[in-house]
Amino acid sequence: MARWQGGWLALAAIAVLWAAWPQAARAFGDEGSFHPRVLLTGTASWEGARRSGSSQWSWELKRRTSAPARSVPTAVRADTSSLLAEPFVVWAGEGPVAPLTPREVDNLRRFFAIGGTLVVDDAAPETGQFGRDVRRELGRVLPDAAPLALPETHVIYHSFYLVPRPVGRIEGAKKVDAVVRGGNTQVVFLAHDLLGALAVDPSGIPAFAAVPGGESQREQARRFAVNIAMYVLCSNYKDDQVHAPFLMRRRGRGVP
Repeated sequence: MARWQGGWLALAAIAVLWAAWPQAARAFGDEGSFHPRVLLTGTASWEGARRSGSSQWSWELKRRTSAPARSVPTAVRADTSSLLAEPFVVWAGEGPVAPLTPREVDNLRRFFAIGGTLVVDDAAPETGQFGRDVRRELGRVLPDAAPLALPETHVIYHSFYLVPRPVGRIEGAKKVDAVVRGGNTQVVFLAHDLLGALAVDPSGIPAFAAVPGGESQREQARRFAVNIAMYVLCSNYKDDQVHAPFLMRRRGRGVP
């Protein structure tokens, strides 16, 4: 019961702030909405059926919580200044990952230094090569922080829904590994193909089967996605979304 109350209190706080802001602040608030940007490195592009997954992530958040979210999420390249404009990004893909360029390493290091959060979503966890390669490259970005398993008590499991374990298109590992720095969870490693569970075809039908649990598993994946979004919103914008750059820097210094 306490966990449910905590989730609803967090949502209520967001709703009160959102309703209280004047129209000018809400216009700026587009930049403070949940925005599951897709991170692109090297020559990678973001195409195919999973492309709809990030839009569905936003849609599920708005439908279930009324929290602000971008309807049409964008992609952002790791070596551009745009990466630093917002505090959340998703690095998704499958297969081998080319080594990051020095500029990409430096820019990602800056992103984490000001409090950014990254979710790594392996679209082919059955082989796991993407996840392994991304861990290798993030080890170059954050050599001082090794991934550790998040405990079951972590807020990501109960920020809105009570979710007993992570799931996606596949059931995957029972726990989430993460990089925690200064008390902040900055990198979340998923071996479940979360965007694959969220993705739909042009007619709105799920693009991929959820195995082995079918539609009940997909519902749990949607709930887990909402929890991640609520964690990002509450972690970075709980005081005032207009001051997002300040909040990101404060979070980067480990200040609660």
